[in-house]
Amino acid sequence: MNPSAARVSRDSSSVCVCLFHSNSRPSSFLGINNNTISFNKTNTNTLLLNTATNPGTINRTRVYRKNSTGVEACLSPAKSLRQILELPGVHQGPACFDALSAKLVEKSGFSFCFTSGFSISAARLALPDTGFISYGEMVDQGQLITQAVSIPVIGDGDNGYGNAMNVKRTVKGYIKAGFAGIILEDQVSPKGCGHTRGRKVVSREEAVMRIKAAVDARKESGSDIVIVARTDSRQALSLEESLRRSRAFADAGADVLFIDALASKEEMKAFCEISPLVPKMANMLEGGGKTPILNPLELEELGFKLVAYPLSLIGVSVRAMQDALTAIKGGRIPSPGSMPSFQEIKETLGFNTYYEEEKRYATSMRRLSSENVTSNSYDTQPMAQDDTARRGQSSQDPIVEVITPEVYTNSGAGGSRDAFSGIWSRTLRVKITGRDGFEKLDVRIPAGFLDGITNVVPGIGE
Repeated sequence: MNPSAARVSRDSSSVCVCLFHSNSRPSSFLGINNNTISFNKTNTNTLLLNTATNPGTINRTRVYRKNSTGVEACLSPAKSLRQILELPGVHQGPACFDALSAKLVEKSGFSFCFTSGFSISAARLALPDTGFISYGEMVDQGQLITQAVSIPVIGDGDNGYGNAMNVKRTVKGYIKAGFAGIILEDQVSPKGCGHTRGRKVVSREEAVMRIKAAVDARKESGSDIVIVARTDSRQALSLEESLRRSRAFADAGADVLFIDALASKEEMKAFCEISPLVPKMANMLEGGGKTPILNPLELEELGFKLVAYPLSLIGVSVRAMQDALTAIKGGRIPSPGSMPSFQEIKETLGFNTYYEEEKRYATSMRRLSSENVTSNSYDTQPMAQDDTARRGQSSQDPIVEVITPEVYTNSGAGGSRDAFSGIWSRTLRVKITGRDGFEKLDVRIPAGFLDGITNVVPGIGE
């Protein structure tokens, strides 16, 4: 292969490579700067490319289809998900609830993820998953999620938000929002979490019509979105009925089958034995659901292809926030080991990438200003001696005058002083005067806030 025939495009944390070759086979790997792209030939027509910015860490999974002339551009999310379904083994997909949680799933190396209606209802509305959240809210949240990541996302479509015609609208809306797949269930309205009490389902005939409507909507949209047909009839009716519905869903054109709240390993095995050519999905509801929690190897042995973890991210988020609030209420801050550093948070959110890209569009004056801020923002040395010459300021920069710390002898009732009065009675007076002679700031800062003074001073001159 001629390396010059490779076209490279990159986003904030991945490298996307399209290779064009004639009859020669692609190289086993191709290094682009510090990124290594590995080629795994899964069949005669497909190449799966994993790009990693660090050894052993997969940040992106791209799927390409090879034709007689070479390799096409990156496949759509739906086609990428279909290629994952063709790969051997079971594939894990944590459930996200917003753009940040989806980004964390991707950065952790997962090849796809789900959205959870339970978690989105909790995070967006602080309400239970009992039918409160609407189609519009789910589509809006889903679009934010799919735009934040490049891995395929399977969206929770609940019961389609109505009859078969509503299902068609839902499927088309999820396609436009960028979802790779959609889960549709057979519950009545209002629907609810399948592991909670009081589940009710529509008739088998109506449930099948929902899937047929979803298939028609896919065709009408010219899309290849993966339709995951879910039934909640195991708890609402019986295992036998849930198996009958799953077979009917497969005949109607569903791509993946899913029975929620199966109650034993034996039931899970019986499910995987029906419609053997259609992939099966397992739901590992953490923290006390009806389905036994099995590891990926056990699930693969039973015959499952996809496995969802719906509550892990929202669950640990709730507990972490509760612990942090308890610490703050007690006059402390969360321990360093319980949260990432500020630098790590900025890296996750892409601050450093933003700063690097921003330089490409900076004007000459903006670059000069940035250099001054970078060199002076955290300068805590005394500023009284020839400030302008030492810091290279322009004639428009303000003068910062630090006055000798003052000590106030405020006392409590009866002249007594509490244990912290010595700390908070000591203040540092800071005056900032512009070159025009006008006073910009005259403030006394208590000793307890002196750690943040370098964050105050640079912002005054802007």
